[in-house]
Amino acid sequence: MKSNNSNNLGFFGKLSEIRKWILVLIVSFLLFWIFNYFTKSNESSTVEYDTNLIQQQIKNVGKLVVTEGHFAEVLTYKDKKKTYIPGLSFDKKALVVINADVTVSFDLSKVEYDIDAENKILTITNIPKEEIKISPDFKYYDTESSTFNEFTGEDYNKINKIARTNLAKKIEKSTLKSNAKNRLLSELSKMLVLTNSMGWTLKFNGNVIKKENDLELKL
Repeated sequence: MKSNNSNNLGFFGKLSEIRKWILVLIVSFLLFWIFNYFTKSNESSTVEYDTNLIQQQIKNVGKLVVTEGHFAEVLTYKDKKKTYIPGLSFDKKALVVINADVTVSFDLSKVEYDIDAENKILTITNIPKEEIKISPDFKYYDTESSTFNEFTGEDYNKINKIARTNLAKKIEKSTLKSNAKNRLLSELSKMLVLTNSMGWTLKFNGNVIKKENDLELKL
């Protein structure tokens, strides 16, 4: 009888030992699952936070950058209306002084970009071209005309066109556009500072932008 009891006790002892191991395995699996769950959740939260922060920064940068300048132009407008009589013509002329306020602007709300959250890459896909606005003020002096060749709307349109063409040439030769581009770079460099501080990479035109000068060369 004692032998049977001892066998039973041994059996139940082994059974208890198995249960212990099963319990250990279950607890280990639960701990492993909990660890993975919270680790993935944190990683996901971090990526989402970084993405939201970058999008918010782009919105802050996305304003209208405006650089203003003033230009003056003086031109003499002449028009001659010939007649059938040799040496006889009806002339008109005017001295025109043009003062123009000029703005060069970049609408950064139109900047297009792509966010690769998985690889932590912010790619600028498009930067809008500058918009040039010329607001001229015309003053006419020494205006002369005849009854048979008076000033008409067509003359004023011609003067306007000539003046704008001349002003556009002056703007190209001035530093106004380069100053506007420097202001644009100053705003875009905020994206570079942000991506660098967060361990992200900024790319433009297929190239990695590591410093502000890199971005300048690509514009």
